[in-house]
Amino acid sequence: MRGRLGELEAAVMDVLWSVDASCRVREVRSHLAPARPLAYTTVMTVLDNLHRKGWVRRELEGRAYRYRPAASREEETARELRDLLDAHEDTETVLLHFARSVSERESAVLRDALAGPDRG
Repeated sequence: MRGRLGELEAAVMDVLWSVDASCRVREVRSHLAPARPLAYTTVMTVLDNLHRKGWVRRELEGRAYRYRPAASREEETARELRDLLDAHEDTETVLLHFARSVSERESAVLRDALAGPDRG
């Protein structure tokens, strides 16, 4: 299990998920400001921690790294749901409660997904 994100880590991941390209520390920092005026080194440390935890990938460009999410927001959310199910003894009951709580549209998506790999 990769573990939950702290508040600042989640804010940084939101930035990375919201842009279509990899980002340098400076770019992430500018997306966080002015709501979160942070030091460059703080953002760099958060990105380094996210890399160490497996949440982001990075590649060296010149003297600076460019960061991008290791997985999409949707993939991470699905992984978190899987972790929650794995942590519970009675997954059948949890799934039944969940199934009763979904909307008609969500129910249709689940039915289509379960019908076969070539659908949905």
